Parts: sequence; C-alpha cells; structure tokens
Amino acid sequence: MANLDFHIVKRVREQIAKGKERTALKHKVEGVWQSISWTQFGQQVDAVSLALLAQGLRVQDKIGIFSNNMPQWTIADFAAMQLRGVIVPIYPTNTAAQSAYILQNADVKVLFVGEQSQFDVAVSIFEQCEQLELIVAMSKGIDINGCEFAMGWDEFVAKGCSSHQVELEERLAQASLDDLLTLIYTSGTTGQPKGVMLDYTNIGAQLQGHDERLSLSQDDVSLAFLPLSHVFERAWTFYVLYKGATNCYLQDTMQVRDALSEVRPTVMSAVPRFYEKIFSAIHEKVAKAPFARKVMFTWAVNMGAKMAVCHQEGRKPSLLLKKSHKLADKIVLSKLRALLGGRINFMPCGGAKLDETIGRFFHAIGINVKLGYGMTETTATVSCWDDKCFNPDSIGMSMPGAQVKIGENNEILVRGPMVMRGYYKMPEETAQTFDEHGFLKTGDAGHIDENGNLFITDRIKELMKTSNGKYIAPQVVEGAIGKDHFIEQIAVIADTRKFVSALIVPCYDSLEEYAKELNIKYHDRVELIKHNQIIEMLEKRVNDLQKELAKFEQVKKFKLLPKAFSMDDGELTPTQKLRRKVIHDKYQNEIEEMYNDKPSETKSSEK
Repeated sequence: MANLDFHIVKRVREQIAKGKERTALKHKVEGVWQSISWTQFGQQVDAVSLALLAQGLRVQDKIGIFSNNMPQWTIADFAAMQLRGVIVPIYPTNTAAQSAYILQNADVKVLFVGEQSQFDVAVSIFEQCEQLELIVAMSKGIDINGCEFAMGWDEFVAKGCSSHQVELEERLAQASLDDLLTLIYTSGTTGQPKGVMLDYTNIGAQLQGHDERLSLSQDDVSLAFLPLSHVFERAWTFYVLYKGATNCYLQDTMQVRDALSEVRPTVMSAVPRFYEKIFSAIHEKVAKAPFARKVMFTWAVNMGAKMAVCHQEGRKPSLLLKKSHKLADKIVLSKLRALLGGRINFMPCGGAKLDETIGRFFHAIGINVKLGYGMTETTATVSCWDDKCFNPDSIGMSMPGAQVKIGENNEILVRGPMVMRGYYKMPEETAQTFDEHGFLKTGDAGHIDENGNLFITDRIKELMKTSNGKYIAPQVVEGAIGKDHFIEQIAVIADTRKFVSALIVPCYDSLEEYAKELNIKYHDRVELIKHNQIIEMLEKRVNDLQKELAKFEQVKKFKLLPKAFSMDDGELTPTQKLRRKVIHDKYQNEIEEMYNDKPSETKSSEK
C-alpha cells in the first residue's frame, strides 16, 4: 500500500528542491530544443497555482487540459494537483461534441488549451458548459480575438499574487492520498465515455511498483511521444519526474524521427504500432538489399537473438558467441539502434499486444522493449516483461501489489491499490465492473502459466461468432496480418457471417513504390487497389501471414479501401482503437459484396 512518502506532489517538490539548475523539461521552440531547469519548473508550477487560487479554485474543483504535449501541460497539471484540484485531460483531437460531453460531465471550471484548433473548439462549446468559467491559451501563437472568457498564459499567470501564498502552503500541507487526482475519460468504443476516477493512492502504488521493477535515475532522458491525455504517457511522466529524470515534450508526433536523433532518449513509452512500423521499414529495406547484405543482416540478428536468450535465462554466453555478437553489434546492430537515437536503456510498450516476432527482433538488436498490460482503470500497468525469464508471447508478470487471477469465461481479473475508485457519476456501471470480491473485470480473456506469465487470448466483448458457431478473436487475426509493411490498417468482419473477411487499408507509401517498380499505371488510389497485380500480391501476402491461424479464423476475402480509418470520421477512438460498429455501418456495401455468391477479385485462396 502506498504511503504519503509516495504522494506524487510531495516527491516532485523534493526533486525541484534538490534539482536546482539540472534540466527537468525540454521542448522545441522555433526548431531548437530548449531546457527548463528544476528551479524554473517549480517557479512556474507555483505561479500557476497562485493564479488558480486567484480564480477561486476550491479543493477538488475540476481543471481541464485540452492540448498536445508541451511543458505547460505538465506545469498546469502539477499546479492544479498542488491545490488538491482534479485534472481532466481531453484528447487534442477530440471533436466539439466529445469535448463538450466531458466538460459538462466533469463540471470543469477552468480549461487550458494548447493550440488554435483546441481553442476554437473550446470557444464554440463554451456556452454549453455551465460550470466553465475561463479558457486559458497555453501557446503564444493562439489568436484569442478579444474573447471575454479567455486569456493567454502570461496574462493568466499574472493574476496570481503573493497574498495567496499562505493558502497554497495550506493546500500542500493538507495533501491526502484519498484526494481524487484525475478523471480520465475512456475512449468509448461502445457508448458514452466514462470518467475513470484515479486518486493519489493509485498513482503512489504505481510509483512503488515501478521502483521494484524498473531502473531509472536522474541521468535518464525520456521522450514524451504518446499523448499526455492518455493514462500511459501521463503516468510515465509522473514516474520520470518522480525519479528526477528529464522529460522531453514532442508536440508534433510527425517529427518523432528527428526528435529521436536530436534528443537521443534513454527511455521512451510507445505503442506496438510504433515498433511495427520500424520493423516493417527495416525489413522492407533489407528485402531490396544485395544478397551479401541480406546474409549479414540475418546473421547479425541471429547473434543478437542468441545473446538476448542468454541474458533472459541468466546464462553466460560462450566465448565464440561473445566475439560473434561484438562483431555483429559493430557492423549491424548498433546501426539499427541508432534509428532510435542510440542510447535506449529500455522502452515501455503498451496499449495493445505486441507481435512475438517483433518483440524478439527488438531484443535481438539490443533494444530492451518492456511490453506491459493495463487499463485506464488500473492506472496503466498491471503486468510487464521482466528483464529475465519472461515469455515473449506473454504480456509479462504481475506488477508488485497487483493481484491478478482468471475468472469466469477466462476473464482476467485485477485487484490492488492501483485499481480505480470507480466511474464518475456512474454507480451502476461501477458496480457492474467489479465482482463480489472487489476484483476489476477487465473484459480481456487469458491465462497465467506456471512461471507467472500472463497471456491475453482475446477481448471478451469483441469476440465474434460466425454463422457456423465458431468464435473469432478479431484482434488475433488483425495482429497476424497487420504486421505486414504493405498493410496500414485492418478491420476483421465475422459476426454472424459464414466466414471471416476483412477491410484492409494498404500502406500507400509501400504500395505506390511497388507499383512504380512494376511499372503499373493508375490515375488514383481507387484505380490502384483494383489492379489485378496489386490484388494478387496482397492476396498472397495475406495467405502467408495467416498460415498459423486455424482454418476457421483465416480471412477468406478482403476489400481494399482507398482511405484510412480516422478519428475525424468517427472510425477510431483517440487511442487508435477501431470503432467496429461505425466501420461496419459505413462500409456495409463493401462488406455485403464480400459475402455475395459471385466470384470476387479479392478472394483469398483457401489452402
């Protein structure tokens, strides 16, 4: 159980006091990375706290943050926490309707926004949100345009005055682990989003657990690449600052490749799709390389894999393997690590299952990916790969303090101090989410092996049943096929159908390059994906990728789509999960075509 020593505000203030001129935060200003020292960070947090007090913020009042990653995100976050306020993150890509629902449901009083697009959305819904008093524009480039209920960051900070210092000290002294820290609204793949209530005990338990499982110091540098509005990056940022390390904020995720080489992080949280893209890009490049280079690449990765197994099993490598690995590292593996900056100690990975092949590959090249499993409701991590004895096909071993067991229908159940208090204003939904013994029902099915490794087999709520009575776990099928570098997105269709089909969005960069090599002529993407050579090539790849699946799980037909699934069109949640009902309704005609009795140009051969 966490104690007050693990109160995140207390611990970060301790780091501020001893950190002094060391770098706490870094961000890019006009193309140049700039540092914010621990002293400056503390001063800015206190200044915003005083401004919030001047605004009349009471204990447990709600403050919203609607922004891309930037230092001000964390400064506003900690400023509100110091006052025992409750922070409500909103995804920067949320629509006006989604944002309005959260602001209304959470009774947000002050809303911090990061860029012009979020400011414009906030202004458009201000009148709908009765509790909302003020919008604060965190970036200097935002045009407030004389809006009477908005002000810039500097103007807001100037509202604070020393007369509120005593009250700030009182709030800090009254800090309690029972205080609600945040409301994080779940993505809502079905129904309305639910506000997950997390308190300081939840965060404190994760700080303690991570201390036992990970090795992080003030010398580490983390790149905040995933959205801070998601529990994964935010909880990780808490841990980074709690350890006195440096947090670098990436405002534009399209610039991640440059940021990796510029910041050269030692740690970074990422989702499986990040690794899948790197894996695909490397193998695509190797496939076009001369034969000698292919042989060298394969040999080097094999040496890395053998060394990784020795490390995981606690065995000493042979002298021959040590020498071979040293050579492999010099000529190949170190160059692959350089793609991630060349200094990575380990990389937390979560959000979905990572394909075993990809996990093994990164460990072989010397990148210690630590795949984890968790939910917003569990303050992120429930389990993660240990440095030794983990099974790459698992989602790791339970974190310290987390009780994990398998319930009815093989459902993974979790209990412990990291589990949420409940859903905000939703007592019935909260009650339904816990069993009679206080275990959280995750909705994921799985099992635990004799070594304590946890495995996910499928998502219970997403199981599809064919008309033949066979149950399909769509994520398993999508994971098997989606790792191919020609495939950007895939949505499996199977419920009540006689066989499994799929809607596939190709990776158009790879596909257009392939078409160029074969001198295939086309006017646009619609024409490209109808070309016989393109269909035949993808058909063969799909068949090869799903050989390990049972016959009834294999995709028999697929349709290629000219446009990617997106959040703007409602097809993806902010965490990039498929909204299957929306996709099914939107592409109903394409789906029905796959199930008619006429021959289809996208029929995948049954072997």
